[in-house]
Amino acid sequence: MLVGTDNRPLYATLAALPKIELHRHLEGTLRLATLVDIARQYQLPMPAYDVEGLRPYVQITAQSPHTIEHFLSKFDLLRRFYCSPEVIKRVAREAVEDAAADNIRYMEMRFTPKALAHLMGYPFTDVIHWVAEAVREAQQGRSIRVNLIASINRHESVTEAEHVLSAVLECRDPSVVAFDLAGQEEGLTNEPFYEVFSEAHKQGLNVTVHAGEWAGAKNVYDAIVHMQAARIGHGVRIVEDSVVAKLAREHNSIFEVCLTSNEQSGVIDRVNHHPLRDMRALGLRTTINTDDPAVSDITLTHELYVAMTALGLSLDEVKQQILDAAASAFLPPIERDSLIAELKASLYSTVK
Repeated sequence: MLVGTDNRPLYATLAALPKIELHRHLEGTLRLATLVDIARQYQLPMPAYDVEGLRPYVQITAQSPHTIEHFLSKFDLLRRFYCSPEVIKRVAREAVEDAAADNIRYMEMRFTPKALAHLMGYPFTDVIHWVAEAVREAQQGRSIRVNLIASINRHESVTEAEHVLSAVLECRDPSVVAFDLAGQEEGLTNEPFYEVFSEAHKQGLNVTVHAGEWAGAKNVYDAIVHMQAARIGHGVRIVEDSVVAKLAREHNSIFEVCLTSNEQSGVIDRVNHHPLRDMRALGLRTTINTDDPAVSDITLTHELYVAMTALGLSLDEVKQQILDAAASAFLPPIERDSLIAELKASLYSTVK
């Protein structure tokens, strides 16, 4: 159940904060009105051709069951929209526009080249160029900077992962700063992808790995030790194992926490049961993110509001989460320090 926004002054305060987003999937960030436009323009076979009719097929609603199967089922239909370069560029551009409208100053948006390329059989290199170009264009005239993370899925083949990495290295676009492993956890291991991620490291890419979301803390251990992941996507089940938590502290690992997504996908029972506070109490470094804002029907402002109203974080703790996210950005040290300084000046002078 989504937390409402009954405290409008608090919501307005959070909306005004400059923010950092480290975990947002492009494929979960499409505007519903844009989907309707694309479906009509390209005459795509759809269950509905209006926003409200399409909503239950691509978005979690009040009637939706909170299960991994239902959450992931939204992407079955969403993947049918990538039918031209113009569509791919449009959704990438609009994702940046929407983030800027939420006062996000820096975002690392992950995208899955295979998901964008599969429908029309586009080369991965073309998809990477289109996304990077659209993202650069969308930043013009807006107070936001965006870098990209190329993502592959654990439930797909290692060969596909190798092809994606090869395409990233061939493109050498400076905005693609990291490599990510996502997708199904239960019943699968990271081991087949060790060599791919070792090569990504050798080639200078940062690494973040989805782990400890739907499977246990052992996957977090594996991501840190065997895949050299600097950041962990979700990682909430680390609270089940104090030994792995100690390891994460020793490695200064960063956790990309996504509150509403974890509730909607059945990782947690209720959002006020989310282990974010437990993770912080264990001395783990956490950040707050959206995951798939269009699927979840949320913004990053909403997630900060949830952190305060459902989990009891103070405004100062929320500001610290924003600064911790900036300190965890995949940026060169000088640029990261500049971003932190800019945020500190804004967080502690314009918003009390």
